[in-house]
Amino acid sequence: MSLQSVQQFFADHAPDIDIIELSQSTATVALAAAAHNVQPGQIAKTLSLKIKNDVILIVAKGDARLDNKKLKAAFGAKARMLSSDEVVTWTGHPVGGVCPFGLENPLAVYCDVSLKHYAEVLPAAGAVHSAVRISPDRLAELTGAKWVDVCL
Repeated sequence: MSLQSVQQFFADHAPDIDIIELSQSTATVALAAAAHNVQPGQIAKTLSLKIKNDVILIVAKGDARLDNKKLKAAFGAKARMLSSDEVVTWTGHPVGGVCPFGLENPLAVYCDVSLKHYAEVLPAAGAVHSAVRISPDRLAELTGAKWVDVCL
């Protein structure tokens, strides 16, 4: 159902963007970068976090790491990663296919400034073998994301 919700999202909000479906898994940054023949940083990974009582998504370049000090400064509290089951419950997407599009529940989306290193990034599209090519600014615009600096 997850891929279908992303397909519907793009049909409704950005019909000019095509979902790329590959036969091989793109569930990790390394697999996705190899499959799409791009640098690992161009893979836009979506991290699902719980901060206080809120679940949020942070989209960052694939080879970036979260900086706990920056996260705490930006959000006023420590964050924890969601479990695999929580990720599916909150986003509707499987781990490896998590993206900020076609979400099961409305969640706040944040884009890390690390994405701005690239003219085009490839976030997943709701399944472990799907992605889209999109500019970081368009990704933020379509998802209502706020820009943050929370990665190393």
